[in-house]
Amino acid sequence: MKFGVTATCGSAAQNIEMAVAAEEAGWDGFFAWDGIAIGPMDTFDPWTLLGAAAVRTSRVTLGAMVFSLPRRKPWEVARQALTLDHLSGGRLVLPVGLGAIDDGAYSRVSGEHVDVKERAALLDESLAILDLAWTGEKFSHEGTHYQLTDFEFQPRPVRGTIPVWVIGAWFAPRSMRRAAGRDGVLPIRREDGFDPLTPDQLREVSAWVSEQRGGEPYELVVEGVLPTDPAEAADKIAALEEAGVTWWIDSNWNFDTVTPDGLLARIRRGPV
Repeated sequence: MKFGVTATCGSAAQNIEMAVAAEEAGWDGFFAWDGIAIGPMDTFDPWTLLGAAAVRTSRVTLGAMVFSLPRRKPWEVARQALTLDHLSGGRLVLPVGLGAIDDGAYSRVSGEHVDVKERAALLDESLAILDLAWTGEKFSHEGTHYQLTDFEFQPRPVRGTIPVWVIGAWFAPRSMRRAAGRDGVLPIRREDGFDPLTPDQLREVSAWVSEQRGGEPYELVVEGVLPTDPAEAADKIAALEEAGVTWWIDSNWNFDTVTPDGLLARIRRGPV
């Protein structure tokens, strides 16, 4: 299993300090988060933070939890991602999802899409456009929401493509099929995305996705907070790994309790 950590709080400078500390402490990935107007907490653009992290680190995977594609222009995402991919030497991964409508960039902007089906359609088209962009060949796209003519993106990704992890609601068939068709699955509970799936449920997810993919490898990504007791943390990780989880992302979203100093101390202790 690989281990990542999300910089859920702190100043922009502190976030970069966390990225450097994560690499030094043996973490496998460092993640920003994608929000525009969630609430009164300090919020920063993930592309800018990850660009700075890319030049201060040399090993860790970089990404954001998670990029909200339906409110972004996919051709701009293609260029931003290619830039960060090359700046980091091919260390970028794109965790993506529908986005949370409690972000004011959805709910408090006239004309933005808040309907789940509309956002899902936008996500599907955005992913299709990114697939075409990564080829480096000239392409056109004729979709419901986007029509592109004679686009070409150079350079190509460092490793030929950029891995995409997609949120999948367990069990919503269309959502899960979308996620299973990509490089990684971030499973959430359909009824409540913040209530984590149990190891038994994750085992079901792993079996279902593996069957859909015909045994082709993929990442099963879970985020949360480990117990503070080392033995309990080790037991939890062992149970998740046995269930098929390949990435644990340590993400403390309790903005009432998480602090920059506390998060940095957690990062410096190492993954487990």
